[in-house]
Amino acid sequence: MCECQRLKDRVAIVTGAAQGLGEALSYRLAKEGCNVTVADIKIEKLQEVAKRIEEEYGRKALAVKCDVTSEEDVKNMVEKTVEAFGKLDIMVANAGILIAHDITEFPLEDWKKVIDVNLTGYFLCAREAAKVMVKQKSGVIIQINSKSGKKGSFRNSAYSASKFGGIGFTQSIALDLAPYNVRVVAVCPGDLLDSPLWKESLYDQYAKRLGISKEEVRERYLKQVPLGRACTYDDVANVVVFLASDEASYITGDAVNVSGGVEMR
Repeated sequence: MCECQRLKDRVAIVTGAAQGLGEALSYRLAKEGCNVTVADIKIEKLQEVAKRIEEEYGRKALAVKCDVTSEEDVKNMVEKTVEAFGKLDIMVANAGILIAHDITEFPLEDWKKVIDVNLTGYFLCAREAAKVMVKQKSGVIIQINSKSGKKGSFRNSAYSASKFGGIGFTQSIALDLAPYNVRVVAVCPGDLLDSPLWKESLYDQYAKRLGISKEEVRERYLKQVPLGRACTYDDVANVVVFLASDEASYITGDAVNVSGGVEMR
């Protein structure tokens, strides 16, 4: 990998940055030269992430507690970023949750929670970022979507619905913002089988639902991947950095697959 900084002196916000993919994306953006606002509801862990960015990557970092479903929190996150760094170049809307049920057993409360975080949260982050970027006449909004935003997901209807909606929203606001030189794109990762979401939740959920062991769940998902391995944080980060860079200046409204061939549309 080239050691040059492709995003030198740009300012990024990453939501859901306290762990997992969001944390990894925050470090990668810092490595590429960004000053980064890391946002999440877990403020103590966020402060550790911000400290590492400053100490290990030599970039400025701001930790902001933010519930992406709260309009006030999201406005505060963007305002503090602009106050601290003077601008906003990259919004990475990564915060998300997954709650899976069979449709006949899906509690309304769980359905609303998934839609609220994954879709409404993205809307709020994009809207507030766009207000800044329109004035600048520059910027990139990147949603971390999913292969489940391209194809229905078995017993996972709320998550898939939220991600399909995210792609439609991405395409729509890409049209709205194109006249202002603001690009909007989605990234659709495959299964991050070594992530906290899988290790702390999904393996247990799927093993119970399918009546098999967690190890068998992992094998079942790996067998679906033409390239034969799980998606990694680096796989996703490579695409995010490219899409945020000037090299992708003619790309907007797209939803880019990073799925090892599982999804090809």
